[in-house]
Amino acid sequence: MKILWLNEVDSTQTYLLEALKSNDLKVPIAVVAKRQNCGKGSRENEWIGLDGNLFVSFAISKSSLPNDLRLESTSIYLSMILKELLFQLGSKAWLKWPNDFYIDNKKVGGTITNVYKNCIVCGIGLNIKVAPQGSSVLDINVEIGKLLNQYFNFVKSCQSWKQIFSKFELEFDKSRKYFTHIENEKVSLVNVTLQDDGSIEYDGKKVYSLR
Repeated sequence: MKILWLNEVDSTQTYLLEALKSNDLKVPIAVVAKRQNCGKGSRENEWIGLDGNLFVSFAISKSSLPNDLRLESTSIYLSMILKELLFQLGSKAWLKWPNDFYIDNKKVGGTITNVYKNCIVCGIGLNIKVAPQGSSVLDINVEIGKLLNQYFNFVKSCQSWKQIFSKFELEFDKSRKYFTHIENEKVSLVNVTLQDDGSIEYDGKKVYSLR
């Protein structure tokens, strides 16, 4: 994975998508910024770009994903790979359905995933050094470059969805005291049913995680 390092950018996700559309960058590629001024989060929320934290977006081809993965559950898949890496490094971070990283009951990061032509564009924000009010920071010290190299190697290894999901399923109950948004409605996760494909069943319908 080639990594492009930038000092400052409005949003790594927007920068990468525009560069792919203009053919200035080719897949696979990652863009990392020391600072971002207008980061993108779920539901068009802003991800505050405080110095020292991780701001990265990367693009991989759909064909590099495992065959048993539904495209709509790519957010869970790519997030859980990072969660498992952090666990190996000593972190107690866990993943709230579908794409938020938590330490105990405070958010420390999240992912946002887009589909563009034949590739997946995933953005990750992680509070490594400092956190905005109401959030928290990662509970281990990591060097961003080393962390990303390890993460991209894990992504490249193309673990099956079944392997990744089995680990996510074990900690899904932690998500039940939180909410998610479905069609702009705030929905409690307490009574939803997690499906084998990563979706949740709510009010008689399946809801997938692609954001």
